[in-house]
Amino acid sequence: QVQLVESGGGSVQTGGSLRLSCAASGKFFSIDAMGWYRQAPGKQRELVAIITSGGSTMYADSGKGRFTISRDNAKNTVYLQMNNLKPEDTAVYYCNARVATVVAVTTSYWGQGTRVTVSS
Repeated sequence: QVQLVESGGGSVQTGGSLRLSCAASGKFFSIDAMGWYRQAPGKQRELVAIITSGGSTMYADSGKGRFTISRDNAKNTVYLQMNNLKPEDTAVYYCNARVATVVAVTTSYWGQGTRVTVSS
């Protein structure tokens, strides 16, 4: 069984920063892409950023220039540095990872979510 445990959420004022972390644990062969998604109240879950095992990144327009995704493959951990936060960034942030528990077969796993609240 694979578990993703997130941390780092909280409440900040507009312009503040937060760093989210997500650590994967359990039995698996490898982790492919890892990413962050968010879901604001009354809205659908949306992509924030993705990073491949090789370090290639992709960002949603909403976070470009403000958010930075990174990963430490030795620690099976993905990070999301969020700067210049805005009230519209308020949401529950979810970590996602595509994990190979069997060789050449990947499964998508989700964390439990961490809440980010940005006040004006």
